[in-house]
Amino acid sequence: MLDPSETTKWTLPNLLTGFRFVAAPILLWLAWNGYAVAFMVLLAVAFLTDLLDGWTARLTGQVSEFGAVLDSWADVINYLTIALSCWWLWPEIVAREWLYVVLIVASCLLPSAAGLLKFGRFTSYHTWGVKLAAASMGGGLYLMFLGGPVWPFRVAAVICIVAAFEEIAITVLLKNPRSNVRSLWHVIRKGKGEARA
Repeated sequence: MLDPSETTKWTLPNLLTGFRFVAAPILLWLAWNGYAVAFMVLLAVAFLTDLLDGWTARLTGQVSEFGAVLDSWADVINYLTIALSCWWLWPEIVAREWLYVVLIVASCLLPSAAGLLKFGRFTSYHTWGVKLAAASMGGGLYLMFLGGPVWPFRVAAVICIVAAFEEIAITVLLKNPRSNVRSLWHVIRKGKGEARA
């Protein structure tokens, strides 16, 4: 029987995720032309849709494999867009914080590369660690670029790379690709259960 969530891709959660694809070139254009305030406003909306898409999917019963993969692609595009745009808008800050910027970009690209190498596709785990990393990165980024302290951004970079290593470990342990994995602990626990069965 066909899962109702797979019958259409035009669901509200997928439209929320799709907004980030539409926003990416606009964010780049705003950054290139120096519209920092408009960039930050649109980026805030993109972050909001990232928070709402998964919650909406669960609330409406529209969780789907397609939606999970779409969300992962949107995350990669968003992280790369943010890195490039911030370089254009605040080159001095990005140059000063280059190590932490590299850690955050690597935290997005390395798990994706691991998934491509092992499964031939992006992973779509959406772990608790990644959710914490995204929230801390967004908050730290705004504080830093709006003239606040930089330490929250640096802490966020460390959280991002720890979450990335967790995702890579999940990829190593899984035999087949899976979406929406809560944590490495859940994978290990499930593996032990399978070993006892």
